[in-house]
Amino acid sequence: MKKQLILLLPFIIAALCACNRSGPKIGLLAGSVDSEESFFTSMETNRQWPSYRGYFACGFLDNAHLPDSFDVSTGYNVKWDAEIPGLGLSCPVVWDDRLFVTTAISEEDREGFRTGMYGNIEPVSDSSEHTWMLYCLGKEDGKILWERTLHRGIPSVKRHPKSSHATTTAATDGTHVVVFLGSEGLYCYTVEGELLWERDFGLIMSAWNVVESAEWEFGSSPIIFRDRLIIQADALNTAFVAVLDLFTGETVWRKERDEIPGWCTPNIYFDGAMPRVAVNGYNHRGGYDLETGEEVWKMSGGGDIPIPTPVVWKDLIFFNSAHGRHFPIMAVRNSATGEIPYPEYDSVTDDRIAWFHDRGGAYMSSVLVYDSLLYRLRWNGNLTCFDPGNGEVIYQQTVSPTSFIASPVAADGKIYMVSEAGTVYIARSGSTYELLTEIPLGEVSLVSPAIAEGMMVFRTAGKLIAVSSEIH
Repeated sequence: MKKQLILLLPFIIAALCACNRSGPKIGLLAGSVDSEESFFTSMETNRQWPSYRGYFACGFLDNAHLPDSFDVSTGYNVKWDAEIPGLGLSCPVVWDDRLFVTTAISEEDREGFRTGMYGNIEPVSDSSEHTWMLYCLGKEDGKILWERTLHRGIPSVKRHPKSSHATTTAATDGTHVVVFLGSEGLYCYTVEGELLWERDFGLIMSAWNVVESAEWEFGSSPIIFRDRLIIQADALNTAFVAVLDLFTGETVWRKERDEIPGWCTPNIYFDGAMPRVAVNGYNHRGGYDLETGEEVWKMSGGGDIPIPTPVVWKDLIFFNSAHGRHFPIMAVRNSATGEIPYPEYDSVTDDRIAWFHDRGGAYMSSVLVYDSLLYRLRWNGNLTCFDPGNGEVIYQQTVSPTSFIASPVAADGKIYMVSEAGTVYIARSGSTYELLTEIPLGEVSLVSPAIAEGMMVFRTAGKLIAVSSEIH
């Protein structure tokens, strides 16, 4: 009888959670909001960093009261640091007093991350057994509260030298924690560490379609909205976007996509009060109805290795990609419907597109829209500031002649950009570029930091580092 109860426990918890779907513990992402504007307004009272780059992947949190400077070597304004074993490029996510992060551990994969700008497409040759882990840490002290083994085995897909087998960021709503590992499964836990459900989608061959031996691992993070979980998986052998019931893991809808491999995380936007799913892609960037999965609009063309996440602002959705002949950045109106032709160069004749630059995008980084300005950071350190309403270039600046993979974030009038070498460049937001300071983390870093109340959390190759103005 005791064994039966243990086996049934995850389902009992799921049922209890389902009965409390509208309760306060579910948080903003599962709450009731009727427009993007009210969603962002509610951010001020929720103060969380629940998924990749925070709410709506917006990348900012104001009134965070972060330190003007810190020093990892001396401990000045460093609240704590915590060793994280293995290799992981997932961003930390934060809800209330807890922080969640994943990693993949192998005794034989010792190559680490290869930094710098290069064109080598060969994956890391490693067929050793890995253990995928989910860690829950205390926000205030960095102590591990619990850890769970997600999966153990030989990775189904090799990783890029600039990637890991735990690249996707978790998503939480304050009750659930969801991790999508591609071929190694989809997992949903409570914030207390109880497994609610898991799903196996089989092999998701994340590789370059031009050279199929260039396996680069899975890179699309899940997102939670209300009682729905949204996932995107564009690979060689499969391509789909799906919405699942957050409480049970059952598929609400799944749409197959005529798409080449990509590494994009989806997002949510609103057309009036109607929530939509925004997806980046090469054959198929576009929007889907959140409730039904109906295709709302579609566009083909652009960078043929799509990686950045769509970002929303007011009535616009920003898309950004690069590789091959085109590297566009564009603003599509949230009211768009139907099939939209790819614009010829920079000329826009379709009123569903607010503006478009065929050669203004970036390969790796998602854009940041902050204080009514749009920032795009390229791999080579080139930062371009645009007017988000019309696409006018306000300035261009080289932050540093080095390489950047992490997407920029912002807080309290400052832009934070982390180089692969592990240097944090802090610039003042505004229509002119002003570098305030640059601070070394002491280790390689390819991960966008998380912002929490009074704290910023960086992830380096071997640890998490929390900085705060509350200590010195």
